[in-house]
Amino acid sequence: MPIITLPDGSQRQFDHPVTGLDIATDIGPGLAKAAIAIKVDGEQRDIYHQISEDANVSILTSKDEEGLDVLRHTLAAQILARAIKTHFPTAKLAIGPTIEHGFYYDVEFPQNITPEDLATLEATMRKIIKEGNEVTRELWARDEAISYFENKGESYKAEIIRDTPESEQQISLYRQGNNGEDTFMDLCRGPHLRTVSQAGEAFKLTTLAGAYWRGNSDNQQLTRIYGVAFADKKQLKAHLHMLEEAQKRDHRRIGKQLDLFHLQEHAPGMVFWHAKGWTIWQIIEQYIRQKLIQADYQEVKTPQIADRSLWEASGHWENYRENMFTTESEKRLYAVKPMNCPCHVQIFNNTLHSYRDLPLRMAEFGSCHRNEPSGALHGIMRVRGFTQDDGHIFCTNDQVTEEVINFNTQLMELYKDFGFTDIEIKLALRPDKRAGSDEVWDKAEEGLREALRASNVEWEEMTNEGAFYGPKIEYHLKDTIGRSWQCGTMQLDFVLPERLDAVYIAEDNSRQRPVMLHRAIVGSMERFIGILIENYAGTFPLWLAPTQAVVIGITNQLDDAVISLGQKLQQAGIRVITDTSNNKVSYKVREYAKQKVPLTLVLGNKEVEDGTVSVRRLGSDQSETLAVDNFLNQIQQQIANKK
Repeated sequence: MPIITLPDGSQRQFDHPVTGLDIATDIGPGLAKAAIAIKVDGEQRDIYHQISEDANVSILTSKDEEGLDVLRHTLAAQILARAIKTHFPTAKLAIGPTIEHGFYYDVEFPQNITPEDLATLEATMRKIIKEGNEVTRELWARDEAISYFENKGESYKAEIIRDTPESEQQISLYRQGNNGEDTFMDLCRGPHLRTVSQAGEAFKLTTLAGAYWRGNSDNQQLTRIYGVAFADKKQLKAHLHMLEEAQKRDHRRIGKQLDLFHLQEHAPGMVFWHAKGWTIWQIIEQYIRQKLIQADYQEVKTPQIADRSLWEASGHWENYRENMFTTESEKRLYAVKPMNCPCHVQIFNNTLHSYRDLPLRMAEFGSCHRNEPSGALHGIMRVRGFTQDDGHIFCTNDQVTEEVINFNTQLMELYKDFGFTDIEIKLALRPDKRAGSDEVWDKAEEGLREALRASNVEWEEMTNEGAFYGPKIEYHLKDTIGRSWQCGTMQLDFVLPERLDAVYIAEDNSRQRPVMLHRAIVGSMERFIGILIENYAGTFPLWLAPTQAVVIGITNQLDDAVISLGQKLQQAGIRVITDTSNNKVSYKVREYAKQKVPLTLVLGNKEVEDGTVSVRRLGSDQSETLAVDNFLNQIQQQIANKK
């Protein structure tokens, strides 16, 4: 007689084994109709999963994020997969997982497919959903499942089964439909919807992309079909609008339009910064540098390459080797640094520190390289060569909480200046592949929880998402169209100081290990600039704009006055250009608006005589006339306030 404990603490007792649907029905017919799947003692299960012992049970619907994840999974692994096999019978299915907002399926097609094929597949998916077939789970013997997929020509499915541990002798498959010709079978752990009709209509296939099987460029390149899905059409419409906005704001297009940067195949994943783009970079770097000085950081610079032995000692060679570039000289193997932390420990170790020296805060705009797969590269958002606003704090256990609180305050102030005020905080916990004992990880994770509690903030915890050497706080900022970007991090690390033998002299003259805090606010400078470009759609606030003002004259007879005003603005610290070309004033105004210059200053004879200037602000059709000194004071105040 199982006793079922529900999320609100209430209990229901049954005199026989029950399914999730039985429990939902017992609660009420409305819930039974909406139920998609269940969670049993924290594990997702199908709605028909039978429970014979006491358990904690949650009923999942499409209104729950986890329930929506089940819906998206069924759309990918059952409905999209079946539609693909309907139109392309010889296509080979690989994997079809869920992702944020949707799903994808990797497929080896017998021919190239086009965006037009997506409309056909989507129409077939909707037809399948109307058929309303049940989706049922079956357990097959391992060898039987391999033979089934091999006979179907599904080599990727057979390979997945072969790669599962030998201990798994029963393989989970899901059947859609009956045993007749219309049946569809796919390899999957589940759970899935009980019927395909529960998938609803709030979905859309969006894009095509290339993806190597298992992310290895030596393997077959597959076609990846992306889709999005939501609980209702209103949410879908809002998301599609966001995608449309995101396309308009694509940093690659705007970067070319505004002449900020470019990328080319001679240096894949590396950025060629043009003058205006590099100006934005320098503004951000100098601003962050001032914040670092105020927070008592020491700025350092470390080598680009270091001997393999350092990376072996730090654990990176074992845990991160496939992402590292290497080079060789005089029969010594070196790695191009993928991160700065081991080198910062070398600086710390170069001097024997006392407890009085702690906390010691070290910062570097550190240039790093990681061997990202070519298919994962995306403009300046995902690159192989990047610069971090990196920092490491060496401190005692007693100083951790205060350091995290101070960092949290500094980060929030900085994000606000860049225009981001909606920040989500997440705590990434130990991954499966990690260094250090469970006791060390327990201590590190609880240390960050304590610091977050002391910072008086709310956070979400994510299992298996930490770095291999320690848990981390992640800061996710939302942009103007609602997208979330993970930028800032604070990681607590007991492992690296141990591995690299970092010590300080404690008050009792004993040698102790410092705690190492890894922190960054913007993360990758390249990626952060890409985020800013898309957030502002290239229309930067005045303080960030690479060119803040342009001065033009009504006629060329006023060129001297134009140049003189430009010099005055430049001496006042304004990034200004003067245009004395022969083009018409109307043409110049239009062109600088296209270049998104915030301020266009026009001089006529009257303005020169009166010591004024006609000011047109970007986005406005109106001009205002101001005394030059008043104008200067106004915009200097605006820049100082980060507007």
